[in-house]
Amino acid sequence: MSFFYLLGLLAAIGGLALLDFRHRLALAKNVKHFYLILMSVAFFLIWDFAGISLGIFFRGETKMLSGVLIAPELPLEELFFLILLSYNALLLLKFFNRFANRRAERAGKK
Repeated sequence: MSFFYLLGLLAAIGGLALLDFRHRLALAKNVKHFYLILMSVAFFLIWDFAGISLGIFFRGETKMLSGVLIAPELPLEELFFLILLSYNALLLLKFFNRFANRRAERAGKK
């Protein structure tokens, strides 16, 4: 059992949280954004369960995974990957929204 991938995912999520709280983009600004992440993770978990039940998705064997399963063919790391994916998408959306707003403000001042 190896936890390298899980540790990498946790480090990446921690890095996103540092960026978030440094620049007050999402969770640091409004706790309601947590529910957006939660809903997207739930959506993708349902997607995963549907794919697994149809035989489309399956767990690949690698030494990097912990071997801990939260459901048949669904490794623990998948949950943290979905959190990372959702959090990253939210932060990118908030960043580009802030960038566009600042650009519009500057254009309005000229």
